[in-house]
Amino acid sequence: MNRVKRDDTVVVIAGKDRGKRGKVHRVLPGEDKVLVAGVNVIKRHTKARAGTRQAGIIERESPIQLSNVMLVCTKCNRPTRVGYRQRADGAKVRYCKHCNEDIA
Repeated sequence: MNRVKRDDTVVVIAGKDRGKRGKVHRVLPGEDKVLVAGVNVIKRHTKARAGTRQAGIIERESPIQLSNVMLVCTKCNRPTRVGYRQRADGAKVRYCKHCNEDIA
């Protein structure tokens, strides 16, 4: 079970974009990376192709290392470490280490 999932809000804790918040678009578990909206934006120089893409300089997000982001709790709105516990019905859930609330 990953500590960060798609559509979670994360804050960058290291690197050139430190302090920025964004929504996770994609998680790449094999590479331990995440794709975050508006973070780690690179410029890609592309050639014109036969009607598929626009030529020129295109800005897009690049994956960022999972260890450089921290999950933002939906209840207390603070960057937090993630814990795991089992509910009474047997489901394994993530919880905020600050406010002790379940993270949806």
